[in-house]
Amino acid sequence: MTTSTLEIIPGYVAGTWTIDPVHSEVGFTVRHMMVSKVRGRFTKFSGQIVTAENPLESSVTAEIDVASITTGDETRDNHLRSSDFLDAAHHPTMTYRSTGIRREGDHFVVDGELTLRGVTRPVPLIVEVNGFGPDPYGGTRAGFSATAKINRHDFGVSWNAALDNGGVVVGDTVTINLEIEAVLQK
Repeated sequence: MTTSTLEIIPGYVAGTWTIDPVHSEVGFTVRHMMVSKVRGRFTKFSGQIVTAENPLESSVTAEIDVASITTGDETRDNHLRSSDFLDAAHHPTMTYRSTGIRREGDHFVVDGELTLRGVTRPVPLIVEVNGFGPDPYGGTRAGFSATAKINRHDFGVSWNAALDNGGVVVGDTVTINLEIEAVLQK
């Protein structure tokens, strides 16, 4: 255990945590028509975080129901569920499994593998540890924020349409935004 690592995580608690989907969000943003960004999220997901005595030996696994995507527009959401994008009929879940954790400057990076549409690629998450503390029900909670960027083509998500101005409808880079609250298992 390194004291310097623990010093930057006040109240750190080692244990096994279940992601609380009611108090968490799995979201994304992507450029739309080269002029704006569309935001969306997944409403059904689960996962487990194991915080080790040495934080750098911790791990995370998560599973996301891709059909639970919502962007606020049902027509767009149905297109995103189709084989043009997420192909929910053939690949109903997206998964993430950590492969390591490291310090990088004043934050942590969770190295891991994202599987989407049957394609697995390394995706590092830049993580902010928001804190650990008691909840009003006699339990313990932990909070984390994380971001990552992926190129959708790396996962076989290549549909697009050309615009008259030379641009395209959908950008290649997808920014993943995670706000995770987890409950310590007893």
